[in-house]
Amino acid sequence: MDGLINITNILSVIIYSLIGCVVFALAFKVLDILTPNDMWTEILEEHNNALAIIIGAVAIGLAIIISAAIRG
Repeated sequence: MDGLINITNILSVIIYSLIGCVVFALAFKVLDILTPNDMWTEILEEHNNALAIIIGAVAIGLAIIISAAIRG
């Protein structure tokens, strides 16, 4: 029973999750800055489905890269 709940493992998961979320948000903000138009306006008001699919694919790609970087 000893070692089932290890506080250092829990803290590590929380810290790495927060770091991953911050990196993901920063990368998404950079992507938004680099695009010529406002992404959210294009998706929500103009109903640009192609842009929504591309942004979704970028989000999945970023998540995979960040996950691989954190796993080490």
